[in-house]
Amino acid sequence: MKKLFTIEDFAIALVAALGYGFCFEIPKVLGCPIWLCTVICLVVGVSLEMMEHKLVFSKAVQKTPARRYTALAVIVLVFLVALFLAVSWTDMDVLDYVVGQYGYIIILPLLIFAFRMGVRWYRVRKIRERYGDGSGGFVFDGQLTEKDFEEARQQNRPIRGEFDADLAAKTRTGVFVGRKDNGVLLFAGIPYAKPPVGELRWKAPEPLPASDEVFEAKYIGASAIQVDYDGSVLAQHRQSEDCLTLNIGVVGEKTKRKKPVLVIFHHGDFSYGGSADPLLWGDDFAKIYPDTIGVTFNFRLGLFGFIDFSEVPGGEAYPDALNLGLLDQIAALRWIKENIAAFGGDPERITVMGFEAGALSISLLAACEQAKGLFQKAVFFNGSPLMAYETPETSKNLAKKLLQETKARTMEDLLRLPEQRLKEAMQTLAMDSSAPTRDGKLVPEDVYAAYRDGVASGVEFLVGIPSNERNIYKSFVGNQKYADFMAKETSGILRYLDARYPAEVKAARAYIEEQAATSSTVEAQAKLFEQVYALSTYCGAKKLAEGGNNVHLFYWAAKPLIENLGSGTVDVMATFLGSQRAAQMYGNVLNPDIAETLQTLFRKFESGETMRLHHNEIKGIDAIDWKEFPDALIVSEKAFRCGPITEKLTEVKELLKLLDE
Repeated sequence: MKKLFTIEDFAIALVAALGYGFCFEIPKVLGCPIWLCTVICLVVGVSLEMMEHKLVFSKAVQKTPARRYTALAVIVLVFLVALFLAVSWTDMDVLDYVVGQYGYIIILPLLIFAFRMGVRWYRVRKIRERYGDGSGGFVFDGQLTEKDFEEARQQNRPIRGEFDADLAAKTRTGVFVGRKDNGVLLFAGIPYAKPPVGELRWKAPEPLPASDEVFEAKYIGASAIQVDYDGSVLAQHRQSEDCLTLNIGVVGEKTKRKKPVLVIFHHGDFSYGGSADPLLWGDDFAKIYPDTIGVTFNFRLGLFGFIDFSEVPGGEAYPDALNLGLLDQIAALRWIKENIAAFGGDPERITVMGFEAGALSISLLAACEQAKGLFQKAVFFNGSPLMAYETPETSKNLAKKLLQETKARTMEDLLRLPEQRLKEAMQTLAMDSSAPTRDGKLVPEDVYAAYRDGVASGVEFLVGIPSNERNIYKSFVGNQKYADFMAKETSGILRYLDARYPAEVKAARAYIEEQAATSSTVEAQAKLFEQVYALSTYCGAKKLAEGGNNVHLFYWAAKPLIENLGSGTVDVMATFLGSQRAAQMYGNVLNPDIAETLQTLFRKFESGETMRLHHNEIKGIDAIDWKEFPDALIVSEKAFRCGPITEKLTEVKELLKLLDE
């Protein structure tokens, strides 16, 4: 994708070669010793080349083709004039210098490229040794160090004595003392609401009282109680009902200038995942986003976060249990908006970013009145409000099965159950877990209509769609649960289509039969699920644009390193956040050209700049003009290009009618 050599490189070499030549030969003619001639040649020659490089690759020159070609013409003219003078006045043969300079221009980048390819080859070989063909899904055995496990067991404690004020931040709910970690001041495990335990189990999150107490903030808090799927890295992490905590990373020193804030929502199908996932903590985050405050957080999952007790005796006292996870997210955003200034963040420049379940969450919060004003920009990948439930039936069914599994009869019985027993029940009922519901109370029943009516006014969006996501799901949930998982998801899709699009559902069923004839039923279901999800994500972007929002769309067409592991959520997350080590844990190696380009564009999005790269703004990358919806930025290993993507979204052309909803 990135060019090793540009026209500018060769043009710069023309004048630089003359500079080196003149700066050696002229002192020599003047009688200077060879060592001094060499020093003058290197000092002046290198300085000239750097100045020329800075000028030619500047934004002012590279911004338009006319300026670019004018600069190249001037360089060639300077070279010809200097060559004429050299031959006429000094009889100096500059050919050797020109050849030498071009040798340097060509050989050094080739050596660097070869070294990087060697490193990539080594990383790929190690990944293939560990994963083979990837049919076993994500595997983390042996990849986590003893330090990882040790930190997972640690818990923050109150501080009674002295503490390092340089590592502290005073908020409304307490003073938190963090730790320095690779140039980042990390505040980990900060509670943003009261622990939802005891009488607060299945209750809406309650704000913490004001406090002047001092607490450690060194260790990431416990993950939410969750299903331990085969491909979940957090099966090794401490889990607890007391999970409503967040983590804040501050790059560099605190300054008076408030920095933009990036709040990252974790993935996990609302039944697993958390802020301790290494994908969310990029190794190079500090270098990539030095002016950004990074925040991650946990929220309640599964039967602790999305369950309907309305038909359980005593359940009327728990009206919010249906969407507790969303209420937790809103509580976290409120805490951030109220307190982030203490960490150097700007509460009026908050960007939220989510993937898969995190993306679905953001798509719902964008239509939620309670979340109004809590963020100004949103990035979500592979998430659509259509994938939230229309009715609470699934959540009611989960409550019934929970009663059967635990032999409980009333809410009082459920409240008496120990955390571990509910954890076991959650594992057993993994395929019955529920997700957010468009209840008409917290979330509008018709989110698309709300988008179109301007409910998300004032928020700018960057929306991503994957081309190869289905194997990601299998890698996470594991082969044993994959068939049940896809059967459940596909059944929900067909029920939705049955009620609205009788002709289209007929085509969808025929597609499953056709695909199953050459592969398997589960893979056929997975292909349909992937396509409907892509279509519904696109439809969400369309409705936001119709509602007056600024929307930029991108389509992830990069191929997976290992086909059976897929390419989508994991790779995009690692790419945006600079998580090279985590990407390798999950079976891939980041493409540096894609990563640098998307990260640069995201910084522009975050800061409110035009979504455009001029030629060579990233050296070796052509100009990119990322137009607003409906065009999309199509991302692949070969190139970036902008254009329509509707024909890429589905093989079932009848389903394109969903876009007219």
